[in-house]
Amino acid sequence: MKASGAAPEGAHGATPGAGGASSPVPAVRMTGVDKRFGAVQANRGAAISVASGEIHALVGENGAGKSTLMKVLSGMLVPDAGTIAVGGRDVTGWTTAQAIAAGVGMVHQHFMLIPTLTVAENVVLGREPASVGTFDRARALHDVDELSKQSGLIVPADRLVADLSVGEAQRVEILKTLYRGARILLLDEPTAVLSPPEVTELWGVLRRVRDAGTTIILITHKLDEVMAVTEQITVMRQGMTVARMATRETTPEGIAHAMVGREVDLAVRGARVRSEEEARDEGGEEGVRGEERGALSVQNLVVRGARVERAVNDVSFTVRAGEILGIAGVEGNGQTELLEAIAGLRRATSGEIVLGGKVVTNESVRARGDAGLSHIPEDRHQRGLVLEYSVADNLILGQQHRFSSRGAMDRHAVASNGATQIAAFDIRPTDPALAVRTLSGGNQQKVVIARELSRDFIALLAAQPTRGVDVGAIEFIHDALRKARDAGKAILLVSAELREVLSLSDRIAVMYGGRIVAMMPRAEASEEILGPYMTGARKSTAA
Repeated sequence: MKASGAAPEGAHGATPGAGGASSPVPAVRMTGVDKRFGAVQANRGAAISVASGEIHALVGENGAGKSTLMKVLSGMLVPDAGTIAVGGRDVTGWTTAQAIAAGVGMVHQHFMLIPTLTVAENVVLGREPASVGTFDRARALHDVDELSKQSGLIVPADRLVADLSVGEAQRVEILKTLYRGARILLLDEPTAVLSPPEVTELWGVLRRVRDAGTTIILITHKLDEVMAVTEQITVMRQGMTVARMATRETTPEGIAHAMVGREVDLAVRGARVRSEEEARDEGGEEGVRGEERGALSVQNLVVRGARVERAVNDVSFTVRAGEILGIAGVEGNGQTELLEAIAGLRRATSGEIVLGGKVVTNESVRARGDAGLSHIPEDRHQRGLVLEYSVADNLILGQQHRFSSRGAMDRHAVASNGATQIAAFDIRPTDPALAVRTLSGGNQQKVVIARELSRDFIALLAAQPTRGVDVGAIEFIHDALRKARDAGKAILLVSAELREVLSLSDRIAVMYGGRIVAMMPRAEASEEILGPYMTGARKSTAA
């Protein structure tokens, strides 16, 4: 297939600007790559050519085969067919150890860290500094701390990985690869959990290492990032390479069209038009009781964190029926603990949680679900899925009792529900019997989204709902959230994507240091206004 206006690179594609034998040797050249997992063919004749010292984007829908292709390049997978050359040398079928030794390093979308070790121990693992034949812990801490500061990926070197937020853990993954001195750096959704200032800092890091001769292949669904930091783009669809384009010669709309084969709405929307009564209430909580509006109310909530006494510090707000309240903030400022406490995954120290007129502060997760609470967790692997279960079984998690009779699971009903949700949410592959671990990260996210939006809920906790999801699926998920809001549901949205918060929310709160430091109607919010609150540069305006 060929995208309009783009030149696809197949098995015989040339290096950009090349002219036969006189062309510079590409840092990476993959041609005709096939990779199959049982009935699923992840790559079919895929190809990519990347010049030395450039930042090259690899984009495509969820399940397009991007991560599989990079795992082949990094030695994690052996291709069924095709050739891989690095620096002109055929390395087809090499091992991970050989790839690392040759300077190829991959930062994975899903973390590959050891929770019981510190940040420093994870970063230096396999290349530990030694003194008199023993591990030099002090040097490891110093070296990792220095690298953290130099790169702008700040995370305490002595912290246990088990105690880190999702955003902090992602930073450790990037630090780990940088520490190994990778000359070809493969980044799979590296900014999925970073705040806008952190993303800007990361781009500075990537540009510096690029200027020093490092080649970077960036897998991302964020087309503004592609436009901001890359020179060349390779587009994949259904396992194949379908287009190759220079970044300066295209647009986000052109990239999206090549990815999904149709026009995609990329606009950042404002809030829906509010009634006069709603508009009068929007700036504050006075006179609005969540239980009277069939919504979610949190009052004076205090929640302990892993390392702090008050990760959530006296937080109060109401999410009204028919409203999306978005919470913006740099990760690690209490958003995770807040949603986990509301969901029942973490006990509140004090305060009250009311759902649809019922106090649920001390209720179980199941009781809250039965009362009308739905939850899209921020970490789909830890909280949202059982990876060894089938897609169909994951689509009923938390609702198994609704699919059983007299102690026996109604497998026909489970399969029927699975087929319905797979079709409704465009989950790929379409087989409900497949283990969910075989799906791409974005399609795994769709499974969680489908399950939680299909419930009969009063309020939805949506934590990072489009993390690792392609532009077409983001459009679909955003539309589904808006439809739920318009149907009278209360939605509490937490997202590290400020554009997402701005696009979906009717009101926006900012969390910093465990507190809500700002609350405003969407019409008064912008990246410029919210940014200083997110970093603590602007003082609280919240009551």
